[in-house]
Amino acid sequence: MSQKELLDFTRARAEEFGVPGVAVGVLLDGRETYAAHGVTSLANPQPVDERTLFPLASVSKTFTATALMRLVAEGKVDLDAPVRRYVPELQLADEQATAEITVLNLLNHTAGLDWNLIDDGHGDRSLAGLVAKLPELPLIAPPGARASYSQAGYNLAGRVVEKVTGLPFEQAMSSLVLGPVGLSDTVYGLTEVMVRKFSVGHNPDSGDALRAARPWGAFREGARGDNPGGGLASSVSDLLRWARFQLGDGEGVLPAEALHLMREQTVALRASTLGDGFGICWFLHDLDGVRGIGHGGSGNGQFAELLIVPERDFAVVSLANAGPDGYLFNQSMVKWALEHHLGIVERTVEPVPYDERRARQVVGRYEIDAMNVDIATDGTRLTLAVEIKPEIREASDEEMPPDYGAAAIGFLPGDGDEYVVTEGGLSGQRGYFSRNGKGEIVGVDLAGRLFNRTTPVL
Repeated sequence: MSQKELLDFTRARAEEFGVPGVAVGVLLDGRETYAAHGVTSLANPQPVDERTLFPLASVSKTFTATALMRLVAEGKVDLDAPVRRYVPELQLADEQATAEITVLNLLNHTAGLDWNLIDDGHGDRSLAGLVAKLPELPLIAPPGARASYSQAGYNLAGRVVEKVTGLPFEQAMSSLVLGPVGLSDTVYGLTEVMVRKFSVGHNPDSGDALRAARPWGAFREGARGDNPGGGLASSVSDLLRWARFQLGDGEGVLPAEALHLMREQTVALRASTLGDGFGICWFLHDLDGVRGIGHGGSGNGQFAELLIVPERDFAVVSLANAGPDGYLFNQSMVKWALEHHLGIVERTVEPVPYDERRARQVVGRYEIDAMNVDIATDGTRLTLAVEIKPEIREASDEEMPPDYGAAAIGFLPGDGDEYVVTEGGLSGQRGYFSRNGKGEIVGVDLAGRLFNRTTPVL
């Protein structure tokens, strides 16, 4: 592949989706190819390049998990041990769950913890402060019963790192992973970001014109309690270096068998766009018979995507600085790279025609701590809308990303309750409705998270 081919496609897609600035990198057979297009900010434009920093959001979890696996390899942490062995002060909403949750439960999202604690901007915003507030976080399932993506689980894993190493989380990460791998442009916190070239996120205003997203990144400065689950910023060049490390033998950081163990499935995922299962942190993908591992991240007007195909010595990174269509840009770049370089064509499944009876079964409101999902029908189509809870917006003194308006969804073929979003910023996302023992719809899975049903009919 020539650099011009990648640049031409990157430019065309960025312009199609209206993303001000993007950076893409491909690693194939040891060779790195980069393409950058556009500007860091519409208000203060600087050209994006391969060293421009973007918030990684949840891609940060792959670094936290790798650090913990180093501690496992050194005999300092046991994946199957209860988290309380390392964080004895831990208290959750349920005492039995508190005693049973293991380190592995945190790393493969089977702890049964809801998505996250809402940061009200007050009190102790460190990892220790987060742990002290965990009794307020709802539990959605017994430990190990099912996978549901949890930011809080990874932030608690970061507290394990602190307790075991005796260091602040960010310092421990530098010592365990970032320094040894040579990731000089992978950093936590605005004080490190601001001395480098960095990308500004953008969101549409009420008239669909893009404006700068505030705050920068997904979380406020000083909210260190969220760093393990989403606090890193990095460049496309550093992320390809990270991919090289994951494709290697551990390079003196941890044994190859420990690194490669992270790719082995620990729990299956049903009808999820994110993957077919979890390894240790990594989403696992069956790419037409070829195994891929990856992770995405979404911040405030910024999106990141990393996919690695170990058996083909391949990786692709895509970073974009506008929401919601930066997500669609990244997905299109990954799909193109797989097809163009590896001949892997993503299979798409068309939804079945609208069924009024099935639609009426699932309409209603579904919730997690921070967001509502509303499923509705007008008698001709079924729609899904996602909003940050109004009371959270009203209580915040900072801007938040815009909601996702009602977009069409359709049931997938078969007798199950699986669906796909067919339009809008979440287009292509798959999920399913869950039922209780009586056959009643009680939840919906979206983006790997379980939203519990609270209002049967809107």
